[in-house]
Amino acid sequence: MRARSDPKILFPWEARGGLRRFFRLGRLRPFVVIFGVVGFVTLVGARERRASGLRQTRATLLGARRVVDAYLADHDGGCPPSFEAASEDAHLESVPKDAWGRPLRLVCPGRWDGARYELLSDGPDGEPGGLDRVE
Repeated sequence: MRARSDPKILFPWEARGGLRRFFRLGRLRPFVVIFGVVGFVTLVGARERRASGLRQTRATLLGARRVVDAYLADHDGGCPPSFEAASEDAHLESVPKDAWGRPLRLVCPGRWDGARYELLSDGPDGEPGGLDRVE
């Protein structure tokens, strides 16, 4: 006759292992949690900084377009030689810059059909025509 194995009731400190044992880090657990939280906050912060820079640059471009449009209206549709010339004509104290501190670029004529000019920022990396430019 076979002996029956009696089911045992285990207390939490008598756990047999498995995933709970694998993730039990003892004294290291608080440091792992803290580093995980700090890493997550850093990742979200970097992403939000970039997004806020894009929003700020787009707002600056909208204001700068008014300056270029006013120059075009005053000079019979003639394109300004540079954005600095258009901002001098509008009597601005300083030339508007993007969120990363770089001056805006003005390209005349624009690349698209019917576009008289193209006003853009080189984006966070600062490379002219880069993949992260803001138009």
